[in-house]
Amino acid sequence: MSSDKLAGKTFVFTGELENYTRAQVVAKIEEHGGKESKTVNKATGYIVVGDKPGSKLAKAQALGIPVLNEEEFTNLIS
Repeated sequence: MSSDKLAGKTFVFTGELENYTRAQVVAKIEEHGGKESKTVNKATGYIVVGDKPGSKLAKAQALGIPVLNEEEFTNLIS
């Protein structure tokens, strides 16, 4: 079930996700027209935070990028 609801959005992931592997979240994002990035910058649409997030979270917060937890990410792609 693909859609374009994430078209033009870039996602960065940090920390360990409980219900998804990295490959699964990348596939979900691409399925809905978005893309994944390994680095946080002003073009980042969202950062998805799992357990033990790294320095990407602080950088995203400094740039004012919306932060989603795993449940919020799941709701976004549902």
